[in-house]
Amino acid sequence: MTRRTLKINFEFNILVKKKTLIVAVVVTLILLADQLVKIYVKTNFQPGESHNLIGTWFVADYIENQGMAFGTSFGSQAWHKLALSIFRIFAISALVYYWITQMKKGARLEFLIAIGLVFAGATGNLIDSMFYDFAFPYDPCMGYNHLIGSGNFIECDTWGVSQTIETKNTGFLFGNVVDMFKFQGTWPEWMPWIGGGPLFPAIWNIADASITSGVILIFIRQKKYFPKGKKEGNEE
Repeated sequence: MTRRTLKINFEFNILVKKKTLIVAVVVTLILLADQLVKIYVKTNFQPGESHNLIGTWFVADYIENQGMAFGTSFGSQAWHKLALSIFRIFAISALVYYWITQMKKGARLEFLIAIGLVFAGATGNLIDSMFYDFAFPYDPCMGYNHLIGSGNFIECDTWGVSQTIETKNTGFLFGNVVDMFKFQGTWPEWMPWIGGGPLFPAIWNIADASITSGVILIFIRQKKYFPKGKKEGNEE
């Protein structure tokens, strides 16, 4: 191996370490911010409690969901939630493997950060599902814990009236995901189909925003990340 080759390999390894450190810092900061906000909301807000953050159009509105990003649902059976959580684990593992292979190929730092954003968001929501049922008190009668079709029946006192409701399964990988951010604005009336409707009705968290940002970045920058007719790996 020539001295020049050794120098190139040395410089490449230094660059790889630098990229890894930068992405690791980004991922760590997102995970910390996501979990700190969720913990603060769970310990200081009542379910449904709302606070203005920026005017009246951007608010913190505490809710929990049993499904995927932005509150989308998957099913009512125990295996539905378990399958979703296991899928998240496999998806996160695949992302890590893909990130490593791209890093070894010398992919752009921007692309590695975009993958890191998706990884951080998916991991943030998975942490909720894995540990929140153990870390915080569980109220089976709370509305967001109701789950028709679960088969877990319990008596709840609602406004002085006893009712039998079905509550979700609990435990490792069965925890709810905490959401809190919401846009209160509406689309202008003159816009076809969506005029007067809510700007973005879903309630979301930092993890959801991280996943979305990473996906959008990859989509709009795909020509830079995957150039045709050029060798992979060289950053501009």
